[in-house]
Amino acid sequence: MPATWIVSANASRARIFAQQNAADEIEEVTDMVNEAVRLRAIESENDKIGATSGTKSIHNTGGATPNKLYQPPVSPEKHQAELFARDINTFLLKAAQEGRYQELDLVASPKFLGALRELLDPQVMSLVKTEINKDYTHLDGKALCDEVKAQQRPH
Repeated sequence: MPATWIVSANASRARIFAQQNAADEIEEVTDMVNEAVRLRAIESENDKIGATSGTKSIHNTGGATPNKLYQPPVSPEKHQAELFARDINTFLLKAAQEGRYQELDLVASPKFLGALRELLDPQVMSLVKTEINKDYTHLDGKALCDEVKAQQRPH
């Protein structure tokens, strides 16, 4: 049986577990924490007011000029979650290329599972055999493994 990794994640934490065979104990590979999500907005934001912010015009002529500092509206939490999903992808891709696992179970909070789906490399996505949209980051390895097995059984 191929080695299986289980990723249990939300926007602030990802725990990755490995099981070589169905009879083997499940072991924690890593525990990744996204500290940026836990920061207050004032600590993580560095927006500055541009020259056109008050008047909509640099020269105050009345005609609007586009703000050169404009970025599409993305909440700080979503941005940090996307960065964290990219970090998880990098870790999983490297491990897949090294042959450390052959199957992957993704267990993540619903919003974060969507972010992971969008950002995971196709090579990693091809190894996913189960997706569960629940936040089980608080569970230990055995309980998590039991939840995944329960979801995989035909109903």
